[in-house]
Amino acid sequence: MARTLAHPRHGLHAALRPLPMFSLPVMAALAVVAVVTSFVSGIFGMAGGMLLIGFLLVLLPVPVAMVFHGVIQIAANGWRAWLWRHHVNWSVVLKFGAGAASSLVVFSFFDFVPDKALVLMAVGLTPFIALAVPQRIAPNIERGGQAFLAGAIGGAIQLVSGVTGPLLDIFYVRTGMTRQVNVATKAAAQVLGHLTKVLYFAMVIEGPAGRDLEQWLVMGYAAVFAVIGTTLSRSFLDRMSDKQFYHWTRRVILALGAVYIGQGLWLMVTR
Repeated sequence: MARTLAHPRHGLHAALRPLPMFSLPVMAALAVVAVVTSFVSGIFGMAGGMLLIGFLLVLLPVPVAMVFHGVIQIAANGWRAWLWRHHVNWSVVLKFGAGAASSLVVFSFFDFVPDKALVLMAVGLTPFIALAVPQRIAPNIERGGQAFLAGAIGGAIQLVSGVTGPLLDIFYVRTGMTRQVNVATKAAAQVLGHLTKVLYFAMVIEGPAGRDLEQWLVMGYAAVFAVIGTTLSRSFLDRMSDKQFYHWTRRVILALGAVYIGQGLWLMVTR
């Protein structure tokens, strides 16, 4: 099992002792972040997860941040999928889940734990990689086995960066989905993607510290606020047009990507 976290000198059990950073101000900030990030994702179908992982990495070692992120995102995406359940393309979701599971199986042989700088760089680069794919060769997640491929790629990226929304968007741009179908199908698929991440990093975190009750209670607390943010976002998505949805989605994720690339580079040069 893995013996290191974000930095090879950090002992696993020391990093995972009951966490004193969950003070009242931090808990209040976590509630606000959970509401805001799930609200953003509820409108754009992504971007909120990028904000959330950045916040969690400030507080927590990588594996613990990944589990926190996964649980909160499962709550937010699961509730979003339920709110828009009549718009979900379940065939795409099931194939995506199978692909994500295949990546989990492969990664489980390696006990890979990414460095914080690597996570930030990967998160930041994903929207730019997605933008670099020419429109004429952009895949279509509704065709053939492309949903499985999206799940396999997304599952692998999920275990490295914690988020996959911007990169996976290239599988949706040629589908002709309405904004409701886009958000609903992504949400349901991302529940399965985040579940594989939680399972993987829960296995990486060994010993009783990885099952600390305080941490799971805090995750449940944050998940409640994620559901609130998701609920608030629904009326805003209804009022947007499909053109506005796709216009603002790209700009938001590119701006966030640039910030995270800068943070990752800063960590690399200041070690």
